[in-house]
Amino acid sequence: MSTQLEAQGVALIEGYDADQLSLKPDVFVIGNVVSRGNALMEEILNRGLSYVSGPQWLAGNVLRGRWVLAVAGTHGKTTTAAMLAWILEYAGLKPGFLIGGVPRNFGLSARLGAAPFFVIEADEYDTAFFDKRSKFVHYSPRTAVLNNLEFDHADIFPDLAAIETQFHHLVRTLPGNGLIVANRGDAAIKRVLERGCWTPVEKFGAPDGWQAGAQDASGRFAVTFNGKPQGVVQWDLLGEHNQLNALAAIAAARHAGVPVTDAIAALAEFKNVKRRMEARGTVNGITVYDDFAHHPTAIRATLAGLRNKVNAARIIAVLEPRSNTMKLGVMKDELASSLAGADRVFCFGAELGWDPAAALAPLGAKAEIHRDILQLVAAIAAAAKSGDHVLIMSNGGFGGIHDKLLARLGGVHG
Repeated sequence: MSTQLEAQGVALIEGYDADQLSLKPDVFVIGNVVSRGNALMEEILNRGLSYVSGPQWLAGNVLRGRWVLAVAGTHGKTTTAAMLAWILEYAGLKPGFLIGGVPRNFGLSARLGAAPFFVIEADEYDTAFFDKRSKFVHYSPRTAVLNNLEFDHADIFPDLAAIETQFHHLVRTLPGNGLIVANRGDAAIKRVLERGCWTPVEKFGAPDGWQAGAQDASGRFAVTFNGKPQGVVQWDLLGEHNQLNALAAIAAARHAGVPVTDAIAALAEFKNVKRRMEARGTVNGITVYDDFAHHPTAIRATLAGLRNKVNAARIIAVLEPRSNTMKLGVMKDELASSLAGADRVFCFGAELGWDPAAALAPLGAKAEIHRDILQLVAAIAAAAKSGDHVLIMSNGGFGGIHDKLLARLGGVHG
């Protein structure tokens, strides 16, 4: 994000020094990374200066008067929002968007766009230290995608029921002339809607709504709506989870007036978001991928998608458990089963409050734990051989491991 801001001529100030008050801004926009005790925030409060959360500022200054299409859910928000924005762009609607990744069809994460449509990745994380509602409560969407719902963000939510309550609050903000596009197979989403729903619902992932047929080796799959054929998507994305993302995007775009045939044509030209099964390079027959997966469900789905592509070729999974939920160890008991589809597993085990070796013990000798990046790179390079696919998964930079590994595979030792 810092790179994108600098490219737009936006000056960055590192840190939170109270001397920044000398800039005399009209308002301080506060992100949820800031908490009480922050030097700059304390001085803002002491002086009674104007401040607002990022989502609230966005709602009042960008989203007001727009047709907001919000994409919510534990998994697939970024990819589905990118698909939806691209479909609207392909249809000539010039949407605005704010997406938590870099859609490669656009090359940037956000733009104002032309009225009325605005696509936003609707995150359930809390808004700010002074507003513990989920960010998406501020967005007032007319079209909402509810992709799926699992327990996550263990640093702020005590359990899945607490997250469901926030999704219920989102549903309560949708108008009667809006649309909810909901995952038919998700029990938590079903419970959310049963708590009260005042907006029409279209389901995906089931015969009584939007459904995808099996994807063949060339990347083709059929789309039906209420059992009626709608067309065939031809693309190079992997996995059933991406087919479901596509169905949600098609349905949401249709609500905005885009014919299904146009949406399907747009998906044929869709380029996935950076860090979603992004091939970073191939050296000596070994392909290295970068993926954002950091939750066991996402890890399992990502591995399954890659397996369908490479068939019997070896997959080496490399994981950094970096999210707050992962660091707390909430998901550690699910890790081994989520990684079972890989032939070898390497885990970066530094700065964890739990023992990754114990968590991955069910994988036996095919799993290794390393606490030093360079040692990890050396071990992966020693294990890899021509024809292998190395899938690196983290929601952070992972110490630049991708370039380090590619260099090592090419014979350059750092």
